[in-house]
Amino acid sequence: MTGELPVPPTAAGSEGLAALVRDPAGAFVGLDYDGTLSPIVADPAAARAHPAAPAVLTRLAGLAGTLAVITGRPAAEAIDLGGLAGVPGLIVLGHYGWERWQDGALVSPPSPPGVAQARELLPGVLAAAGAPAGIRTEDKGHALAVHTRQAADPQQALARLREPVTALAARTGLTVEPGRLVLELRPAGTDKGSALTGLVSERKSSSVMFAGDDLGDLSAFGAVRALRASGIPGITVCSGSAEVTELSAAADLVVDGPAGVMDLLTALAEAMAGHRPRATPQDRS
Repeated sequence: MTGELPVPPTAAGSEGLAALVRDPAGAFVGLDYDGTLSPIVADPAAARAHPAAPAVLTRLAGLAGTLAVITGRPAAEAIDLGGLAGVPGLIVLGHYGWERWQDGALVSPPSPPGVAQARELLPGVLAAAGAPAGIRTEDKGHALAVHTRQAADPQQALARLREPVTALAARTGLTVEPGRLVLELRPAGTDKGSALTGLVSERKSSSVMFAGDDLGDLSAFGAVRALRASGIPGITVCSGSAEVTELSAAADLVVDGPAGVMDLLTALAEAMAGHRPRATPQDRS
């Protein structure tokens, strides 16, 4: 899995990619999990990372100043499913930044009370809305997800449930995160954009990349654009799919799903390896 770095079609994306390579020690590489490091599957519990991911990320971790996974999943779950525990220095922000895994230690604050309320009320809300067969709920601990992928008509089921699920979120003080055939109820005030911005600031990064695949990644794309406006070069990458065209339209670069992400990260590591970093990643911790 080798090759040259692609040329982003946007000038800002090209500048961001060049900045990552020019100063690897200042580079922040952020990645979504589902649909980016792993393929989208019918059962979220079976979403294993691309087979190349642990090795590719391990190599990149030895070059980039910061390597992070920012996901809506619980952080420990992404680590386990991805086989990522051995990636040195990896930071995983789970539940859109609500919790953090680093160096084998997990920091996970208590859920707001609205999550427990929503957990109790959700089955009745779905029944009252006439949820069709095949609807699956997922309890993420700090969030709840309603999946429609296994319904006979997933898009129709999603449209049918959007309003009652949104009303439940408002009633319990949560927010709804739409995604690829899923509605997720999660604590308000947390999103991938704020998580990314906070970590970039903490790590004193001089350039940034974020790769994602879903509507929940739009806030991270917005954060990269805001960082660019403040003088930090950056690039947004879409792990392309036919299901979420809105994200690809907002990206500086579109690659072909998780396999394309692996190719990009491999090429990035090869390019970084040709540049001597001015400091070690530990100097930025």
